[in-house]
Amino acid sequence: MTEPPDSNKARRIEEFVRLLGENQHRIFVYLMSMMHDRAAVEDVQQETNLVLWREFDSFEPNSNFAAWSCRVAFNQMRAWRKKQQRDRLVFSDAFMDALSVELNSKSQSIDKRLDALSKCLERLPNHHRQLIQYRYNFGNAIEEIAERMNRGPDAIYRLLSRVRYSLLECVNSSLEKEGSR
Repeated sequence: MTEPPDSNKARRIEEFVRLLGENQHRIFVYLMSMMHDRAAVEDVQQETNLVLWREFDSFEPNSNFAAWSCRVAFNQMRAWRKKQQRDRLVFSDAFMDALSVELNSKSQSIDKRLDALSKCLERLPNHHRQLIQYRYNFGNAIEEIAERMNRGPDAIYRLLSRVRYSLLECVNSSLEKEGSR
């Protein structure tokens, strides 16, 4: 007995949403590592999501969605770059290709670092975690954070520096422990 076409379509939509949800952060980190401009990365990621949805029928079930989505993101980033040719500092396609190959080869290492960072963030005291969220998740300026936390900008810079250092130490320590098993 075959299932109605609507059932197959609904299952395919669910599969897309699940795979995209599982890989959104990876796509963002991949793009951020090449572009370094959060606003541009968000724009390119939106375009990538649209292309992934439009082309999902060509995606082979049970293959590597992460690799496929990063290839699409790479192509979208290149299209974005072509629109930005007016900027003074533009890297060549050959450089970006080499960077993409390097990032893909390091993806497992990056995933381990991201997992360790996530665990280290959970261990931070609430006010330190909140500081990190204000700065990096929400993109608040130091002055905004200082005002919100009732502190001076210099104090926020120093605290942020200490928190980042403690996160670095925690991540490195976690990876060393994992490597010694």
